[in-house]
Amino acid sequence: MKNITISVDDDLYRQARIKAAEQDTSVSALVKGFLATLVAGAPASARDWKGEQEALLDAIRQRHPGFNSADNLSRDALHDRDALR
Repeated sequence: MKNITISVDDDLYRQARIKAAEQDTSVSALVKGFLATLVAGAPASARDWKGEQEALLDAIRQRHPGFNSADNLSRDALHDRDALR
């Protein structure tokens, strides 16, 4: 495995660290994924929407254990104003 060194401005690096933290990964892994996508011939702007969705749902599940959307009120029950009196 080869190591590479790149130079980026401070703001870009800070934003990359934030993005990496949101995805529970490292800046190095983000760069490696970008390079792998680039070499594979896929557009650099292509996003893994399914992977991002799964990562977001996993983060929500970790922050709110025991959450179940079936426990929510139905739309009719939510808007039943007589029940609130």
